[in-house]
Amino acid sequence: MILVTGATGHLGANLVRALLAEGREVRVLLKGVAGPALDGLAVHRVPGDLRDPRAVEHAVTGCEEVYHCAARVSTGNGRKREIYDINVLGTHHVLAAARRAGVRRVVVTGSLSATGWRHGVPSTEEELFYPFGEHTPYTVSKVLMEHECAKAAARGLDVVVATSTAIIGPHDYRPSRMGRLLLDFSNGRLLAYVPGGFEFVSVTDLVAGHLLAMRRGAAGRKYQFSTRYHTVDEMLDLYAEVSGRPRPRLRVPSAVMAGIARVTAPVVSLLAPRHEPRLTPAAVGFLRSRRRADCSRAVKELGYRPTSVARAVEEAYACFARRGLIDVRHGAVPSRRRVRTPARPPAGRS
Repeated sequence: MILVTGATGHLGANLVRALLAEGREVRVLLKGVAGPALDGLAVHRVPGDLRDPRAVEHAVTGCEEVYHCAARVSTGNGRKREIYDINVLGTHHVLAAARRAGVRRVVVTGSLSATGWRHGVPSTEEELFYPFGEHTPYTVSKVLMEHECAKAAARGLDVVVATSTAIIGPHDYRPSRMGRLLLDFSNGRLLAYVPGGFEFVSVTDLVAGHLLAMRRGAAGRKYQFSTRYHTVDEMLDLYAEVSGRPRPRLRVPSAVMAGIARVTAPVVSLLAPRHEPRLTPAAVGFLRSRRRADCSRAVKELGYRPTSVARAVEEAYACFARRGLIDVRHGAVPSRRRVRTPARPPAGRS
């Protein structure tokens, strides 16, 4: 039996499908209604909240492997208690329960934001995180989550961290930040954009990375997974080709948008505390940083082989279209041409 937390999220929904396709027996921990993410899937559903140690204990008991993918993702500065309780305490509960239950291995999903970086240098898993910068509550929570993994490993639990970059691909039911951007673009609602760049990972590649980490990873080790670095302009070109929509003409300088975000984000947080702005100061900062990730360790130690962001965009678009979330009445039609994939960088560097 395999437990997957966060099974209704973007990664979790794809991971569950991959495990079921392999003939594995899957249990999922669910808080509330699953929605369409698990429709028609033969999984064992266990109700419970990561913040409840007894519910987590019940879900973990009897499982040989655990994929802990659940997290409260945010680029804002609000909801700190919720982010900490889910991302840090929730992880602590999962790891403690797994150790008591004798789970063979736990793979925990990490974030590139919790990895240190230097401008212009691709980050490796060994890059030290600088704690005194301007970090979001989410980033801090993911750093503390890795500390929980290290503590659990010191106590004898076999745990591996699988670090994710910005995910793109199908079965994005909430949807994610990248999914909402693709929907806005395809439905003609994206009127402007901010230049920059980031590491993107096909959800298919990220699932493969998690499976490899479970089967081949070294205990206590951390592995980064990215498919490729793309600029925002390159990503919008992929969106344009797959959707038939033109790229927005208005390209707002990142410094200008950062100033706007700093002014508007606190107002939105005050007036609508449950709503997270699309472009927060941190989100703009991530794009401006143009962070790169070095995936050499995953390539060499796990046999990780990244595929194509372009293909992931096609699959994401097709999935949204099948669900009726893209308005095709105004010229947004699926491209019949395969999206061109830029030349792949040297092996080990995304």
